[in-house]
Amino acid sequence: MTNSSPSPLISPTSSRSVTETVNGSHKFVIKGYSLAKGMGIGKHIASENFTVGGYQWAIYFYPDGKNPEDNSAYVSVFIALASEGTDVRALFELTLVDQSGKGKHKVHSHFDRSLESGPYTLKYRGSMWGYKRFFRRALLETSDYLKHDCLKINCTVGVVVSAIDCSRLHSIQVPDSDMGAHFGMLLENTENSDVTFFVAGEKFHAHKLVLAARSPIFQSKFFEEEEDKHEIVISDLDPKVFKAMLHFIYRDTFAEDVDVATPSSSCVSSVSDTLTVKLLAAADRYGLERLRVMCEAHLCKDISVNSVAKMLALADEFHATELKGVCLRFSAENLAAVMRSDGFEYLKENCPSLQSELLKTVAGCEEDCSSGGGKSRSVWAQLSDGDDTNGRRVRQKT
Repeated sequence: MTNSSPSPLISPTSSRSVTETVNGSHKFVIKGYSLAKGMGIGKHIASENFTVGGYQWAIYFYPDGKNPEDNSAYVSVFIALASEGTDVRALFELTLVDQSGKGKHKVHSHFDRSLESGPYTLKYRGSMWGYKRFFRRALLETSDYLKHDCLKINCTVGVVVSAIDCSRLHSIQVPDSDMGAHFGMLLENTENSDVTFFVAGEKFHAHKLVLAARSPIFQSKFFEEEEDKHEIVISDLDPKVFKAMLHFIYRDTFAEDVDVATPSSSCVSSVSDTLTVKLLAAADRYGLERLRVMCEAHLCKDISVNSVAKMLALADEFHATELKGVCLRFSAENLAAVMRSDGFEYLKENCPSLQSELLKTVAGCEEDCSSGGGKSRSVWAQLSDGDDTNGRRVRQKT
């Protein structure tokens, strides 16, 4: 009988399952609370859909309550699954913001507390989590949560996901790109510059290769034209705008002093006076496409009834196609109010061709809701004659 040696052990393998939440937040502002009251029990105001964990969500606010038995004594707030999904497990947090500055927010949260039955499960699209008796309405209307007829609700959703963690035990963290910082220092160092700009009395040193790499206009000026210029005078651009444009060219970011919002003023000239709009014009002039879109995105954040007409004209002038589309859609959806604004008078007098584009957008919006065309004809009459959507004559400015 022979003795057999034991077989060598095979190296063990391992894996790790990680269950965690993918979190996202949404801020919902409800203006005109007093006008929303009386819309009816069970009827709600919905926020824009927002995405967390691969699913769409929405906040539902019921000014007269969701529960008929409460007889409108409470307001109700819910978070709803707004996209297709089955047995979506999630944690939620609803915060009614204290607008007095004291920080005494009303918070209902699943986070940072033990859950006896685990996360909440939403079975299908339209499933909701929230509170029928979120706040007694009489107390809400005399509280610091309601200011200037406005409520602010913050919502956080944490979608539960499980995955096998295949990352190595040891990893090396790659730092964020610092190319912009290095090129920014190149701009600040005037020793190696090879071109000087004189802009309304101010001097700016720069580098032809950098400018040409970023702008087709500078490429043509420095390397395709026969004349080799080392000094360039620019008389029709604000030095502050030129400085901000150079900041973008070298750093690929907005300068800190660029205003990111357009004033919601009835004065149409105030829109074009902002640095962001002037920078949009510079981006169009020098072919800086990314800067153009960055300006469009910032201007889009504060479109209002008073500013949209003037902003539409500027978007058309500076070939800001995405901003133009947003302005047309906003104007079509708020036509009666926009037509009563000073900006619309400016549009009628200075940009008549945009009226036909607005009409097409209005017709497109109506096709989404109805197959009838009667309303489109009434809109054309409004645009031609100055009537609002209720048939009242709009007084012309003198």
